[in-house]
Amino acid sequence: MTITVDREADLLASVPTGLLINGQWRDAAGGRTLDVHDPATGRILASIADGGTEDALAALDAAAAAQAGWARTAPRVRGEILRRAFELVTERVEDFALLMTLEMGKPLAEARGEVAYGAEFLRWYSEEAVRDYGRYVTTPEGKNKILVQHKPVGPCLLITPWNFPLAMATRKVGPAVAAGCTMVLKPAKLTPLTAQLFAQVMQEAGLPDGVLNVVSGSSAAAISGPLLKDSRLRKVSFTGSTAVGKQLMADATHNVLRTSMELGGNAPFIVFDDADLDKAVDGAMAAKMRNMGEACTAANRFLVHESVAGKFTAKLAARIGALTVGRGTEAGTDVGPMIEEKARAGIHALVTAAVAEGATVLAGGDVVAGDGYFYQPTVLGNVPNGAAILAQEIFGPVAPVTTFTDEDDAIRIANSTEYGLAAYLYTRDFSRLLRVSEQLEFGMVGFNAGVISNAAAPFGGVKHSGLGREGGSEGIAEYTSTQYIGIADPYA
Repeated sequence: MTITVDREADLLASVPTGLLINGQWRDAAGGRTLDVHDPATGRILASIADGGTEDALAALDAAAAAQAGWARTAPRVRGEILRRAFELVTERVEDFALLMTLEMGKPLAEARGEVAYGAEFLRWYSEEAVRDYGRYVTTPEGKNKILVQHKPVGPCLLITPWNFPLAMATRKVGPAVAAGCTMVLKPAKLTPLTAQLFAQVMQEAGLPDGVLNVVSGSSAAAISGPLLKDSRLRKVSFTGSTAVGKQLMADATHNVLRTSMELGGNAPFIVFDDADLDKAVDGAMAAKMRNMGEACTAANRFLVHESVAGKFTAKLAARIGALTVGRGTEAGTDVGPMIEEKARAGIHALVTAAVAEGATVLAGGDVVAGDGYFYQPTVLGNVPNGAAILAQEIFGPVAPVTTFTDEDDAIRIANSTEYGLAAYLYTRDFSRLLRVSEQLEFGMVGFNAGVISNAAAPFGGVKHSGLGREGGSEGIAEYTSTQYIGIADPYA
């Protein structure tokens, strides 16, 4: 479909611009506003309320007041609200997709994919709401009964990143609603509009006032800092950089808060000598170029067996070099802009340093002139082990390829990072899959698959990539506390 200027303007005009506090959209204290920009053009899309400390505390007031009643709400009722939200988001797929494309930059096709992915967390947790099981058993010696129940942990602070504006909100809000927790949602300042529209949909789905509060703002510290010090808050869930996650974890110790941290990544994409190279390249395109490489699960280092490295790299360079760069609303666009100039400059600095260290540019390798923050899809061959680009999260459309000699060498290189979120490996040998996977220090492994995120699966990492899991049955457990009641044997 053709996206007109009028269509964009109408959609933007329909998005709430205030803060959602206790069911009401209102201005920020002092009337402060925050401009949201289109990364493809640099122009202002909208101005929304710029929340701060006073607003954050008002949102927590509402969440705390609503907590007891929401926790007592029947699981089926909570599940039906999520189900209605799933249906509403799905019905408005084109609105959500276009809004994400405008504020984040991803092509419309990818944005539609995120709507489907993000909505699935609402459907999944609508079903999980009634399946948060406890247990009632006899003690081993037979003298007492053990009653275990799961209770909502309480008011939560949910902090989402800019790269998946809808899915990262639904992945946190879905299990919180299912578990019976109230929330203060802090969207990323670069992409808050999608969260604003999603919150409006949750209202339409019947979520009671005060259960979900949204405070967008330019200063994350002004919002999170006071909330983390308030004893009424009981959990913080954050997706973003490791540096910020560490600070939040430190701040959370003041009130011994439950924490879920989905942090940085440095995913290895391992191609063994027996791999189907065409399928490996297909997987590499998905693992690298999804979301323009702006994903914590994106393949960051391509480790290819030395005997097939030449063929693999040539095939990958041909595919990546053929991608079309442009505004995400334009037909035929494969790769949109980076989120901001700072991000693009950081990507180019890594590429420039890699070339200086001996890497060869096989495709792309430079910024795109003109408006917006575009970067050429890039493949670097012959990247030496130890190059800076292999140690840092690129978060852009750049694929550095290096080689390994044998299985042990591949495992050693893959694990030589402080991060441990996702890894990918391509081989025809199932025994090798088991051997290598057991030795990889990563929370998730893709076997002959370039995209592994799914609402039904536990998403999360180890080491500096964070703790806790989102998605699956594990996801709802992050929003509950376990209570044990010892009961005297009624038959004694």
